[in-house]
Amino acid sequence: MQQGIHITIWEKCLEIIRDNVEKEVFEAWFKPIVPVGYNNPVLTVQVPSPFYYEYIEEHYIDLLKKTLRRVIGAQAKLEYRIIMDNSTGSKNIKKSTIKLPSNQVTNVENNPVPIQMSTTPKNPFVIPGIKKVKINSQLDKNQNYDNFVEGACNKLGRNAGLKIAENPGKTSFNPLFLHGSSGVGKTHLAHAIGLKTKELNPDKIVLYVSAHDFQTRYTDAVRNNSINDFVNFFHSLDVFIVDDIQDFSGKDATQKIFFNIFNFLHQQGKQLIFSSDRAPAELEGYFDRLLTRFKWGLTAELTIPDYDTRVEIIKRKAYESGIEISEKVLELIAQNITSSIRELEGALLSIIAYSAVDVGKITLELAKKVLKNLIKERKQEFTVEQIIQIISDYFHIPPKAVKAKTRKREVVQARHLCMFYCKQLTKMSLSSIGAEFGGRDHSTVLHAIKTVNDLRETNKEFQNYVDDIERLLS
Repeated sequence: MQQGIHITIWEKCLEIIRDNVEKEVFEAWFKPIVPVGYNNPVLTVQVPSPFYYEYIEEHYIDLLKKTLRRVIGAQAKLEYRIIMDNSTGSKNIKKSTIKLPSNQVTNVENNPVPIQMSTTPKNPFVIPGIKKVKINSQLDKNQNYDNFVEGACNKLGRNAGLKIAENPGKTSFNPLFLHGSSGVGKTHLAHAIGLKTKELNPDKIVLYVSAHDFQTRYTDAVRNNSINDFVNFFHSLDVFIVDDIQDFSGKDATQKIFFNIFNFLHQQGKQLIFSSDRAPAELEGYFDRLLTRFKWGLTAELTIPDYDTRVEIIKRKAYESGIEISEKVLELIAQNITSSIRELEGALLSIIAYSAVDVGKITLELAKKVLKNLIKERKQEFTVEQIIQIISDYFHIPPKAVKAKTRKREVVQARHLCMFYCKQLTKMSLSSIGAEFGGRDHSTVLHAIKTVNDLRETNKEFQNYVDDIERLLS
C-alpha cells in the first residue's frame, strides 16, 4: 500500500528538524507528533496535549516555518489537532492552528486520528472514602516547622521555606533545591514547607512524592496507556515536592516526562521543591537541561548539626517523648553522636528503652553504657565532613573556616588535625584529602600529618587536644 502523502511530507520535515535540534529535544517534542492529513498547501498534525501545542508554538515556530516552506513551498500552512475524551466517553475534537505567516492560518474538522486525553485527568493521589475528589498531599503532619530545630546547619533552607510558604511560586526561590548527606533533615524540612504552605494558603494544591514513587506511577501510566492523565494531573499542582531526586539518575524516560512537568509548572508560576543527597553540580546520569533548571532558584545545603543544635534536637525530642533528662546526659549524647539527626534520635530512644527495663530512670551511667554499645556496633568509617564537624565543634570554629585559606593559628591547627584524622579514618588518598580542603595538594596533607605527629611529642597542650578528639572519634 502506498504511504500517504502527509506521512511522506512529515518524514521529510523530521529529517530537517533532527539536524537542527538536540536529540533529547527531537525525541521529546517532535517524535510524538502524528501527521493526519494534507490538503495542499495545508499539513495537519496531531499532538498529545494542549501543552505540546503551546510549547512548540512558543519555542520552535520559526524552525517549523522554515522546514515546511522548504518541503512544501512558500505557501505552506500547518494545523494542529488535539483529541480530548470527555467524562461521558464521547470524543471531543479540539482544534488549534500554529501561526505560520499571519495570512495563512485555517481550520479543518476532517476525521482526526484519536489520541485520547481526559478533560478531567485521573487523580493518582485520591483520599479513599471521600466522595468529593480531594488530593492526598502525602505530607507527614509530624514533620512540621514547630519541631524542626533551627541551626547554622539548616538556616538558609529553613528561612527560604518560610518565605515560599507565604507566597509559593512568587519568590526567587523557585525551584528550591535542598541537598545534604543522609539524616540531616532534608525530608523533615520538605514536609514542613508543604504543611506551612497549606496552612497559609488552604486553596493551594500541594503534593509530596519520593522520586521512587513518581517513577513507579509513571511506569504504571505507560503500562496502562494513561500518560496524558498522568501529566495533566501533575500540571494541576500548585506546589510540587520531590524527595530524593537523585534516584532519577540514568532514567531517561522519567527525566523526559519530569522535564515536561517542570517546564509547565515553572512557566505557570507554580512552586517546585526538591531534595537530594548531593548538589545539582554533583548529580550524574542527568540531562544537562534538567540540571540547569535545578539551579534556576535557590540551592541550599543542609549540613551535619553542630554541637549546640544537637543538644537542642535531643532536648526537643525528649520533651516530645515526655522524658526528663539531665543536662549532662544531653551533653554526653551530643558529644558522642555526631553523624546525623537520625542517629541522635535513635541513640536517645535506645537510652529511653534501656531505662524502662533497667533502672527506671535515665542516669549518666546508663547513658554511657548504652552509648558505648551503640558506638561499638557502629561501623567506624568516617566521612571527611564528619571529621571536620567533630573537630570544628571541639575548637568552636565554623566548619567552613577549616576549608578556607585563612592562616589564623587556631584554624590552621584544626585543619591539620582534620587532615591527620582523614588519613587515619578514611580510605582516601592524600590528593583526595587535599582536594576536600579547598583544593590543596598532597604535599600540604603530608605537612599537616608531620606537624601533628611532631606536636604530639613536644607540646603537652596539643597532646591533650589529641586525646580529647580521639575520645570523640572512638
